[in-house]
Amino acid sequence: MSSSATRRTGPAGRRTGSAVAGRLPWILVVPAVAGLAFLVLPLAGLLVRAPWPTLLERLAEPQVLEALRLSLVSATVATAFCLLFGVPLAWLLARVEFPGRRLVRALVTVPLVLPPVVGGVALLLVLGRRGLVGQWLEAGFGITLPFTTAAVIIAEAFVAMPFLVISVEGALRGADRRFEEAAATLGASRWTVFRRVTLPMVMPGVVAGAVLCWARALGEFGATITFAGNFPGTTRTMPLAVYLALETEPEAAIVLSLVLLAVSVIILACLRDRWVNTP
Repeated sequence: MSSSATRRTGPAGRRTGSAVAGRLPWILVVPAVAGLAFLVLPLAGLLVRAPWPTLLERLAEPQVLEALRLSLVSATVATAFCLLFGVPLAWLLARVEFPGRRLVRALVTVPLVLPPVVGGVALLLVLGRRGLVGQWLEAGFGITLPFTTAAVIIAEAFVAMPFLVISVEGALRGADRRFEEAAATLGASRWTVFRRVTLPMVMPGVVAGAVLCWARALGEFGATITFAGNFPGTTRTMPLAVYLALETEPEAAIVLSLVLLAVSVIILACLRDRWVNTP
């Protein structure tokens, strides 16, 4: 009897499921479309209002090329800095049990939610000429960091490193540790295991984190203008140039914004298998 009931209810259940799957819940579709329009229309506005006939001419202007060069160089150096220190930090959080690990992880992710301007103020208070560390750098080595290109790199690394650490730590936690244990039992040192086994396993996560880190560094504004200032050729990156051009020459600001938009699209295209096409 139970099997007969199952046979009777099975097809009906499938028909009901198909009917439910086939109906569009407009109460969800309408706000979803509105949310999509909210995100897409501003980007479409950039494309519509862009001065396409003079685009190449404006991109070739010396101040634009200067800001673009500084942005690319500083973002690349900041990413290298984050790789040098962020990958070991991610390994420490993923592989080593120590008191206060949760607190350390929380502190690492603070720059993700901290307003960038606040981050710039914090950097200024620590590395400024009268900062906790900056005063010793100036007195002992004659090094002054604020309002220099080095300050741009530091500000970008400060806000971008959490993206790398989170990505690499997640990859480390998902990696199969049996390969590391097998290498250790064969006599490999911890450094050899990390270099020859662990790092190749998590390399996709490292690459994804590095790309996100670079993109975040390229678009940094608040911490940069607070800690490094806005000096042409020294600290004026692309976001700062957009802000300045918007006050005097809106079409130039649109052109600079299109460059940053193109970079963002390229970043998404590079990470499509990891972030966009996930089921």
